Amino acid sequence: MEPFALLIAASLNAGTVLAIAALGLLINEKVGVVNLGAEGLMLCGALAGFATVVHLGAYPLGFLAGMAVAALLSLVFGWLVIYLNTNQYATGLALSLFGAGLSAFAGQPYTQYKLPELASPHVPLLGDLPLLGVALFRQHFLVYAAVALALALIWFFDRTRTGLVLRSVGENPESAHALGYPVRRIRLLAVVVGGALCGLAGAYVSTVYTPLWAEGMIAGKGWIALALTTFATWRPARVLLGAYLFGGVTMLQFHLQGMGVQLPSQFLSMMPYVATVVVLVLISRSPLWIRTHMPQSLGKPFYPGS
Repeated sequence: MEPFALLIAASLNAGTVLAIAALGLLINEKVGVVNLGAEGLMLCGALAGFATVVHLGAYPLGFLAGMAVAALLSLVFGWLVIYLNTNQYATGLALSLFGAGLSAFAGQPYTQYKLPELASPHVPLLGDLPLLGVALFRQHFLVYAAVALALALIWFFDRTRTGLVLRSVGENPESAHALGYPVRRIRLLAVVVGGALCGLAGAYVSTVYTPLWAEGMIAGKGWIALALTTFATWRPARVLLGAYLFGGVTMLQFHLQGMGVQLPSQFLSMMPYVATVVVLVLISRSPLWIRTHMPQSLGKPFYPGS
């Protein structure tokens, strides 16, 4: 049972990266903005977090640095797509390419560093339980923070006035504007917050998940996080479930290799991406299901007074 517990623990760890980033993108899409730049944001957040920990030795500051850099880039993205009404998809792709190039260039001096692996956290008493202790209660605090964030967003979107306003901006921005709500400012704030969460996910990758810096180390996780929002039909709880599902698929390849399963390494490496495509294809078989749950203004510009 020990290998099974280790697989669950590794899946939670890997899924946390996807969960934090996908929840950030969910906030963006709830207000009608599609941000295809998640990969670039995570790369820049990863570099900023890693460099901060290298120079200052403080992991919390590394997380904050990753969030700050990604939030700044998201602010520029939001200004372009919300106030200048540039195409959201093209601008997001440009952000992704820019983030990848910037992080590769600025990160060259840091490829020689490697952070020490952190000691495994241990929840008192619960961490000593057989099977469950190893699987669930020896995780980094951000694993639990991701679960708390998902629960908080469920409450925020469904039970608070601010959350309902935010949803109305994504469903019908013209009506929200007619009622006096600053649609553009609300969208910009949501984009910045969502981008900051992508940066946090990136910083987690470079400082905790794999404590080193390498060019392109996010390796498509931003795109999987983007797909997760559709997979989850824009619901936080399903985002969390999907993130751990894909995290499990990602870690399964390493456990199969460790068990001596004779499969080509290339086949195992492509499993998470194949799973992403298969899930999206299955969901897309029902366009009505997508239209029913998707924010109605998703990807569309807003023109005040139109």
